Amino acid sequence: MHSAELTPSVLAELRRPRRYPAVSLVMPTHRSEPENAQDAVRLRNLVADAKARLHADESVSRADRLDVLDQLDRAVADVDLVHAEDGLVILVAPGEHQVWSIPRTVPTRIVFAETFLTRNLVATQVAAAPYWVLTISAERSALFGGSGKGLTEHTRQGFPREQEPDQPDVERKERIGDVPSTFRDEQTRHFIREADSALGAVLETDPRPVFVVGDAPALAVLGEVGTAAKTAVAHVVRGGLAHAAAAAVREAVTGALGEQAVRAVGQAKERLSQAKGTRSLAAGIDEVWRNVSEGRVALVVLEEHYWEPVLVTDNHLVPARAETPEVREDMVDEIVERALDTGAQVQFVPTDELADYDRIAAVLRY
Repeated sequence: MHSAELTPSVLAELRRPRRYPAVSLVMPTHRSEPENAQDAVRLRNLVADAKARLHADESVSRADRLDVLDQLDRAVADVDLVHAEDGLVILVAPGEHQVWSIPRTVPTRIVFAETFLTRNLVATQVAAAPYWVLTISAERSALFGGSGKGLTEHTRQGFPREQEPDQPDVERKERIGDVPSTFRDEQTRHFIREADSALGAVLETDPRPVFVVGDAPALAVLGEVGTAAKTAVAHVVRGGLAHAAAAAVREAVTGALGEQAVRAVGQAKERLSQAKGTRSLAAGIDEVWRNVSEGRVALVVLEEHYWEPVLVTDNHLVPARAETPEVREDMVDEIVERALDTGAQVQFVPTDELADYDRIAAVLRY
C-alpha cells in the first residue's frame, strides 16, 4: 500500500498522461468485522472483471496486455486488507502500479483511459486540508498539527510551553485577602499572551485554520490578551487537556471539525449563488467542461460521487451509456484534473447538495 502523502505534486504526477491503457480500479473497503469479511472476494471479482475487459480490448497490444496483467497481479499482492481504511484505489499502466488506501467511501469502478482516475485521491487531499489545534490552560499550552483524521503534537517553534510555578506566601496573603485567582494573576495572563504570540509566529510560516481548546476561564483570558487566537474557526470549551495525548485532543475537536465541514459546504454554495447573480456561473457538465477547457474557472464544486459517461459531439458533451462506442466515461475526472492544472480550486460536497446545478458547477474568473 502507498504510504506517501497526497501532496499537490504527487497528484500532479498521477494526473500526467500514460500510454493506454491506464487502468483505475476503485472499490469500498471496511475497517472491521463483519463488513470486511467480503472485501477480498470483492477485490478478486473486480480484478477479474478488469482482466476480462483487458483481454477483450483489441486496441491494446499483446506486449502491453501482458505487462498490465502482470502489474495488476503485483498491485493485488501489495493490497493490505487487514489494515484497510474506507476506500481502495488501484492504478495500473504499462510499467507501473500504485495502491492507495484512503479514508473515504468510494463507489466501485473500473476505468480504462490514458490517465488515471484521480478524483477520489483529490477528494481525499481536499478533505485532509491541514489545521492546527491549540490547547490552552493556566499551566501549559500545546500545539497539534492535523490533517484529515490524523493529529500529532507540534514540538517546535516554542511548543509545548509550560509556566514556571510561582509559590507565594499563601497563608500570609490569605490573611490580608491578597490571593488572586489563577486567571487574574498577571503571571498567568502573561503566559497565555506568550502562547498566543508563539501561535502567531507559527501561522506566519504555516497558515492553517486554528481550533482552540481549553476550559472557559483560559479561553476568556486568551480572548482578552491574545490576537492570533482571535482568528480561530472554533473555540472548544473542554478542560483537562493540558497534558493530553493527540488522540484525546482529536476527540475533543471532532464536533468542531464536522461543523466546519458543514460550513465549508454552505460557503461553497453561497459562492455559486453569488456567481449566478453576477452571471459568472457555469452549471452542468457541458458548461463546466467548456469553461474549464478555456482556463476560465476559479472554483469547481461537484458532488462527491457524481459520474456521467458522455460523448463529445460538436464540441458539446452529450450523456451516453457507459458501453457506447467512443464514450468518455471519465469526463468528470478530466474536469477535475484540468481545473487543478489551470490553478482552480476544487471542492467536493455530499450527494444531492447541487441538485439545482446538475451536480457540478463552477465560478468563473471572467
